[in-house]
Amino acid sequence: MGWCGPTNHENDTALMSTVLRSWEDRFGARVVALGFDELHVSVAAPPRTTAEALPVAAEHFAFSPDNVWQGSGSIRAYADEAVSGTNHWGFWWD
Repeated sequence: MGWCGPTNHENDTALMSTVLRSWEDRFGARVVALGFDELHVSVAAPPRTTAEALPVAAEHFAFSPDNVWQGSGSIRAYADEAVSGTNHWGFWWD
């Protein structure tokens, strides 16, 4: 697609694609929008509880730390706000 990835965070688009593929297998995630500094996925089967969402939130933090650092403030808050039970996961890199 020509996406260079989040260049100020990770230049290895193959690594990013591998993570997305894992989320596709586990949660039915599909890329629905892609920009130079953001990525959005629809999620067919998101984690439903905080306990299930916490490890996924940690994955999101590794994938896009700005979501937590400049957003929710903690992985637990992010798990509750942006991972658990939501059918959209958005990522951005500052």
